[in-house]
Amino acid sequence: MIIIVSGLPRSGTSLMMQMLAAGGMPILSDGERKADTDNPKGYMEWERIKQLPKEPGLIAEGEGKVVKVISQLLLSLPPAYQYRVIFMQRPLPEVMASQDEMLRRRGTYDAAVDTSAVTRAFRDHLYDVHTWLNGKPNLAVLRLNYHQVLREPRETAESVAKFLGVALDVEAMTRQVDQGLYRQRQKQEG
Repeated sequence: MIIIVSGLPRSGTSLMMQMLAAGGMPILSDGERKADTDNPKGYMEWERIKQLPKEPGLIAEGEGKVVKVISQLLLSLPPAYQYRVIFMQRPLPEVMASQDEMLRRRGTYDAAVDTSAVTRAFRDHLYDVHTWLNGKPNLAVLRLNYHQVLREPRETAESVAKFLGVALDVEAMTRQVDQGLYRQRQKQEG
């Protein structure tokens, strides 16, 4: 079985990877993308996964491990393997705000970009990905709401352990959740 952590960029995938690593799961990561201001605990990515559309067989290296696969690449997962997918969900306005802030810090933010078009594209993409996930007999999906992970880290860790069918260090997983890193809060309706 290959465990996949996925979602849109800035949706909490790194947090889930950190939780799984702390819980005792082996992680497929090369450390190439270093921790930074936007993700001070690290990204836990495997650079080669970007080649998945051209080299679908490389996913075999993830057997028995956890690998982060951005949602755009999920559609390239070959059907020859069994997957457990933990899909992180976060409100699109927060995803967009977090992405914009990261681009500002890197000096690549373009105010001329129509964010409403990007938001629509993300919505369409999520619909396509969820439709694809729902139709695959070789994978099971656990969808986790980012806010719920922050509010209920222990319960989240327990549900992840149950979903994966493995004994995890729930306390260590819970300690990975740092409320101080939740910086792009969606404005609450009053």
